[in-house]
Amino acid sequence: MNEDGFIKFNCKRIEKNISIPLQTFESLLKWRQKMYELGLIGINSESIGYGNISARCAEGGFYISGTATGRFSVLEEKHFALVNSWSYKQNSLQCTGMINASAESLSHAAIYETLPQTGAVIHVHHKGMWDKYINSKPATSTEVSYGSPEMAWEIQQVIQKTDSHKENFLVMGGHEEGIIIWGNTLDEAGGIILKHYKSFLEGR
Repeated sequence: MNEDGFIKFNCKRIEKNISIPLQTFESLLKWRQKMYELGLIGINSESIGYGNISARCAEGGFYISGTATGRFSVLEEKHFALVNSWSYKQNSLQCTGMINASAESLSHAAIYETLPQTGAVIHVHHKGMWDKYINSKPATSTEVSYGSPEMAWEIQQVIQKTDSHKENFLVMGGHEEGIIIWGNTLDEAGGIILKHYKSFLEGR
């Protein structure tokens, strides 16, 4: 599955440089780097990128790592896009930047839309954690694939009907290895991932 190399929605991009507020940009880089070093964001043996990170924009929308950026060890501002608007019904998204927004952008949008207090979303891949939590944590249907309007709708339904909003942790059932986490801040979201990753390593 190629989330970074195959965008399923219609991406309308305004090609121009974006300027991410310094504090937000530094936090995005900090947590993206941590996820990359742990192998939770990166590139697989088939040279397919995986994982992405985003932060809400004060003016509306959100900044998100761009498509096919999993191969980079360190990101720059040009590797992020500002998602301005989206439509699940039309399966479309509009963004600004020098790169297209991640193929998982609609999933991020679904969380921001459903939980207005959320300030950051991180999507990681880890087969061990996915196997461990698929039957014990809130999860989307195994019939719904990544990067689709159906996944966005499914995420919203799961959040509304389960306790996932209490744990800020959701397993993507139809996206093997995929886990999505959110928080009021990137520090909170990143901390949740690290807690579960440590728990997995310790066999709890």
